[in-house]
Amino acid sequence: MTTTAELVEQELRLQFTRFTNEDAWRLGCLLVELARERELPVTVDIRRGEQQLFHFAMPGTSADNDAWIERKTRVVRRYGSSSYLVGQRFRDAGGTFEEKSRLDPDRYAAHGGAFPIVVAHVGPVGTVAISGLPQLDDHKLVVEGLERYLEADLPG
Repeated sequence: MTTTAELVEQELRLQFTRFTNEDAWRLGCLLVELARERELPVTVDIRRGEQQLFHFAMPGTSADNDAWIERKTRVVRRYGSSSYLVGQRFRDAGGTFEEKSRLDPDRYAAHGGAFPIVVAHVGPVGTVAISGLPQLDDHKLVVEGLERYLEADLPG
């Protein structure tokens, strides 16, 4: 189980100094490689603003995964936090996102797997999303990919 405090800490820690199309490609390839190594049936999607920069669907996925990514990404864009953290905040308040948000569940899903791409001193510039696993596993795979990418991308 991941606590709200841990989820907030992840978002504060996992920030970029810049985010380019090349960063999207390299991060996306890293996430696909993790999925291949583990034989995970996931779809990976990375966007800057409204522009889709990377999208790949592993064997075993379907258009349903694309729809989940759209719904989870809308939550990140609306709330500025990971889709899992948004859902957790509603659970912490004693309800569910579906019951309390007043948003169309066909368009918004506060399920784990979408994470904001934040550039330090700038703010959110995009999203990285995964769909295909149980929601906490989707979230953890995104976080692992961001951690690995940001650690490898540090100068020195």
